[in-house]
Amino acid sequence: MEARHASRVWAEFKVGMTKLMLTGGISGFHTIAWHNIPLWSENKGKSRDNVEYLDFSAHLNHTSRHAFRRSWFTWPRRRVVSPRDPRLQSMKDILKKARKRVILKPQWLIAGAFAGTILLGTLLLATPWASAAGQWTDALTALFTATSACCVTGLTVVDTGTHFSFFGQIVILALIQIGGIGIMTLGTFLLVLVGRRLSVQNEFVLINSFGIEEVRGLPSLLRRSLLFTLLFEGAGAAILAWRYIGAGHDSEQAAYYGIFHAVSAYCNAGFSLHSDSLISFQGDPVYLGTICTLIVFGGLGFLVIYNLSSFKFWRRNRKTRGRVSLHTRLVLATTVLLLLVSTLLFLATDWNAAFAGMSPETRLTSAIFSAVTPRTAGFNVVPMESFSVAGRFLHIPLMFIGGAPGSTAGGIKITALVILILTIAAMLRGRRETQLNDRTIPVAVVREATVIFALSIFAVLFFFGLLLFTETPAAGTDGSDRLFFETVSAFGTVGLSLDTTPTLSSAGRLILILCMFIGRLGPLTAALVIGTQDVGQRISYPEEEVVVG
Repeated sequence: MEARHASRVWAEFKVGMTKLMLTGGISGFHTIAWHNIPLWSENKGKSRDNVEYLDFSAHLNHTSRHAFRRSWFTWPRRRVVSPRDPRLQSMKDILKKARKRVILKPQWLIAGAFAGTILLGTLLLATPWASAAGQWTDALTALFTATSACCVTGLTVVDTGTHFSFFGQIVILALIQIGGIGIMTLGTFLLVLVGRRLSVQNEFVLINSFGIEEVRGLPSLLRRSLLFTLLFEGAGAAILAWRYIGAGHDSEQAAYYGIFHAVSAYCNAGFSLHSDSLISFQGDPVYLGTICTLIVFGGLGFLVIYNLSSFKFWRRNRKTRGRVSLHTRLVLATTVLLLLVSTLLFLATDWNAAFAGMSPETRLTSAIFSAVTPRTAGFNVVPMESFSVAGRFLHIPLMFIGGAPGSTAGGIKITALVILILTIAAMLRGRRETQLNDRTIPVAVVREATVIFALSIFAVLFFFGLLLFTETPAAGTDGSDRLFFETVSAFGTVGLSLDTTPTLSSAGRLILILCMFIGRLGPLTAALVIGTQDVGQRISYPEEEVVVG
C-alpha cells in the first residue's frame, strides 16, 4: 500500500514540477509542497521524528535541482510537518492570498508602480536641486506636483517655469513620460528589448493596461507603440523648436522648450514652462496645430495606432491588406464627431466672449484648440475666466469623457460613452442586444461600461463633496462652481483650472491628489484594487423581477 501511495505521490510531484517550470511561481510549489512532500505512516503511535519521508530530491537531475533552488522557497529535505499543523494551514492561506492578489490582480502592480513613482518624484522635487531658489520645497507641494505629472494631469500649485530649476523640470518631464506611456509598459518593453520572455504576470498587467483580450502580438504592440511615441514626440519637438526660434529664442532654449511641450502634449499632461500656458502663441496656427495633433494622436491609444499602422491601405485584396477593427473605427469616428461638435459649440457660445477681439482665423483656431485640449491635455490659449458660463459648462463633459482606452488621456473613455448611448438606444427600441456596425457588443463589455460610468459619477460627486466640506469658508460666491470644475479636471486628468487649485487648503490639495490618482488608474481599476474578487464556486440562483421604474 505504501508503494502505491508513493507512486501516486510521485505522479503528483511530476505534475507539480511541470507547473513550477512553466510558471515559476506559487502554483507549482503549492501542488508539490502541500501534497507531495511527506509520506505519512499509517502507524498513528509514531512520533513526528519517525514519520516516513519520501526524498524527492533523489529523483531530480542537476538542472531541475538548480532551477528549484532558485524558486521562491527552499526544498525541505528532512523536516516533516503534519497536515493538520496550524503553521502549515496558515502558510497555505498566505500563499493562496498572495497568488490571488499578485498573479490574478494586476491592478495591484499598476497602482503600486504609480504610487512608487510618485513617491520617488516627490523626494526628488523636494530637494534644493529641484528648486530655482536652491531651497527645499515643502512636501505637499512636491507631492502635488509629482502626482499631477505622473498622472499626466497638469494642475499645479506653483509655476513650473519659475519655481523649479532645470533639474526639477527634467524630473517633471520624466514623470510625464513615464506616467503617459505607462510604468508597466516601459518596464516590460525593456524586458522585450533585451530578449526576455514575458511572464504570465506581466502579460496580465499589460492586458489590463492596454485593455486587450489576448496576448498574441503583445511584444510587437509594445515595440511599435514606443516607436511611434518617439516619432511623434521627436517630430513635434522639431516643429515646436523651429517656432520658438522664430519667436526669438536661442537654439538650445528652443530645443528644450520644444521637447518639453511636445512630450507634455503627446502625453496629454498640460504642463507648460510658460506662466500663461500657451496664450502667447494664440496667433501661431502652426504651433497650435502641432500641439493639437500631438494631443489627438496621444489620445487615440496605442491599439488604434498599432491597428492603423498594420493596415496596408495600398493593397486591393482584403485578405492581405488587413482589417480595421471595430474598436479603431469607433474611436476615430467618435473623436472626429466630438471635435466637430465641440468646435461649433465653442464658436457659438464664446464668439463675443472668450474669442472677442480676435480675427476670424484666430477665433477658429482658438475654438478648435479649445475643443481639443479638454480631452485631456489641459493647455489653454485664452484665459479660462474669460469663457462664458456656457463655455465653462461645455468644458465639463469633455473633461469627463476623455480619450480612448489604452491612451495617455483620462476620463471615462469615449468607447464607454458610445456603448452606453447604444445600450440606451437599444433599450428604447425594445432590443435585448447592443449592436454596432453589424456586430453585437458582449454583455460583459456593456456591464463594464455601465460600471465605469457609475463609479466615475460617484467619484466626482464624492470628491466634490469633500472639497465643499473643506473649502466652503474661502470659496466665495461662485466657489462651488469652481470647485466642481477643479474636481472634474483632476478626475479626468485634464489640468484646466480656474485658478482655484493654488488657493486650496492642505486638505483640499490632498483630496485633489487622491482624485488625480484614482482618475489616472481608472475608477474600475481603483475599485478592483480596494475590493476583493470572488474566485470561488459560482452559484446561479432563480430569477425574480424587481420594479425599477
